[in-house]
Amino acid sequence: MTDATYPALLRYWRNARGLSQLDLAIAAAVSPKHISFLETGRSRPSQEMALHLATTLGLPFREQNAMLVAAGFAPRFEEVGLSDFGPEIQNALRIMLRKHEPYPMLVFDRAYDIVQTNDGANRLLVAMLGDRAGRERNLMKLLFDPSLLRPLTVDWERVARAMLARLQREALMERRDEALMRLIATLCAYDGVPRDWRAPDFEAQSDATLQFRIQVAGQTIAFLTTVTVFSAPQNVSLQELHIESYFPLDEGTEAFCRALKG
Repeated sequence: MTDATYPALLRYWRNARGLSQLDLAIAAAVSPKHISFLETGRSRPSQEMALHLATTLGLPFREQNAMLVAAGFAPRFEEVGLSDFGPEIQNALRIMLRKHEPYPMLVFDRAYDIVQTNDGANRLLVAMLGDRAGRERNLMKLLFDPSLLRPLTVDWERVARAMLARLQREALMERRDEALMRLIATLCAYDGVPRDWRAPDFEAQSDATLQFRIQVAGQTIAFLTTVTVFSAPQNVSLQELHIESYFPLDEGTEAFCRALKG
């Protein structure tokens, strides 16, 4: 979306949420006339109103900042690197990563770049990829690249299609996020990716967990994955941080992870 004026953004997000001007006015407890004036540019929002409407629309902090900037105000929510998170967050991540051993756990950002892993994840990547384990640090590219995890993934098309559908929904929900759109284009450009995957499949079921199986060292291991996020983080980067946990689906996978740890 190239038009970043406040009226255009407000119209975009109201429509994206499937709301009429009256719906938004009722939800935000403001007059429909005021919503109309804001969307046509006849009125400018105060900082408080811009934040109030963004919150009512359920926008992530990155988009709330964009709304504020478009309205002529400074961003409200800070964006920092992982190393700049407070000690309480750093400690929480260390504990989660350590306590999940010997099973894999990794932390990735909004563009699915891996920013932190536990030893269980590192050991598994080395077992699967050998000296190629550190070649790629993007979770999606690891799965789609035919020289990395794709040939090892059982029922790859099901798993990859589900992951791509999730990524496409996220990209569209984030105002056609450019970083995510570039990632989608890269994934779809790999050899062997069906052309019809380029179009989002909105009928595909979006599950809270994902099950997948990988062939490694002559054995098939099976995991269920879950993704955890921080609640009410008041920080753009922290809100976009994802913690993916891998849980063994059978005793063979449990034994395999324990054996890797030694």
